Amino acid sequence: MKKEFTITVFTENETGLVSRVVSVFTRRHINIDSLTTSESSIKGIHRFTIVVHVEENMVRKLVAQLEKQIDVLKAFYYENDEIVFQEIALYKVPTHVFSNSNRVEELIRSHNARILAIEPEYTVIEKTGHKEETEQLLHELEEIGIYEFVRSGRVAIVRPMERLNKHLQEVEKAWEETEGHQIH
Repeated sequence: MKKEFTITVFTENETGLVSRVVSVFTRRHINIDSLTTSESSIKGIHRFTIVVHVEENMVRKLVAQLEKQIDVLKAFYYENDEIVFQEIALYKVPTHVFSNSNRVEELIRSHNARILAIEPEYTVIEKTGHKEETEQLLHELEEIGIYEFVRSGRVAIVRPMERLNKHLQEVEKAWEETEGHQIH
């Protein structure tokens, strides 16, 4: 049975690595729902957060294949109850929709969104939450009028600290030893 999984990949920051990581999914004809990259808590180590809908045996194969890539230090996969995650969405709506009604203001409040910019032609609204929450606000704003919509990829932090922290400490120690050898 297909489920949503979040894959976390820890890598060195090397040119072309995004392409190699994505090719692991492309070769298997697996669509990536969300892909986010950023620095990790360890200097020099980057983190990919990838969301896919696959069967568990496939996510295991993906993680194993990812770990075979040069410059990939470690990969993990998680179900949604094992992580804390969010996305951010921005909505550009016509400024005039605020003038004759409280509807947009009530929508913003009810969705715990906030206004980032007000221009004569448009207003930019920000909403942080799960994909379903940001899509719900989008659908409600579409009824009023919307110029533009964009949503980030998922950012996630893992709940089971022991496994990840232990591995990250091992990676950090190995990284420091490698860096130390390169200096001498």
